[in-house]
Amino acid sequence: MGFILMLMLTGCAKQEMQGADPTEPSLNKAARGNQAEMTDGDFVYRLVSEKEEYGQGDQVQVYGELEYIGEEDEITIGHAASAFYFPMKELTRDYNISYAMNEPYITTKLKKGEPLREYYKIGGGYDSRDDKRFKDFIHSLKDGFPGGRYVVYGSADFVIDAMSQGASQSGSNGGEPKRYKIQAEIEFSVSEEKK
Repeated sequence: MGFILMLMLTGCAKQEMQGADPTEPSLNKAARGNQAEMTDGDFVYRLVSEKEEYGQGDQVQVYGELEYIGEEDEITIGHAASAFYFPMKELTRDYNISYAMNEPYITTKLKKGEPLREYYKIGGGYDSRDDKRFKDFIHSLKDGFPGGRYVVYGSADFVIDAMSQGASQSGSNGGEPKRYKIQAEIEFSVSEEKK
């Protein structure tokens, strides 16, 4: 029984580390373009690719934004090294590009109406069981995305920091802070030629 519980916890931790699961059905496939906006309570999450199509060797510009729209002048959120996750899937080759990060507890103040923005940084990883083509693909990302179609399964994952907000912002389950995981999907492509 303990082994099964350990397996479940390990699976949950891996899922959270990577953000949205690229193998899950599409979150908003019908509306998927190069930008998306989702609202959850007092927060608006935006996921944007600055272009729909990039040329070979172009720097892909994808960012996440989180904006507080509630009644307070500012609010403090707690998160891992970043509140934003950017796992991707390359659809032509059917490759998942993970997005792992360190998980310290960091707080960030959000002022009402002033979005927090963070750009995607090259991620991706593999293990010894992955084939050479996939490993070569992941290595090639540092020189720019290879030609293909990409889906970004972005998310903003954070809690309202209970220490700075007081008991009124805590959840109803014994003082646990409310956790938010706002997810969206966008798509962009990279052409085989330089633009």
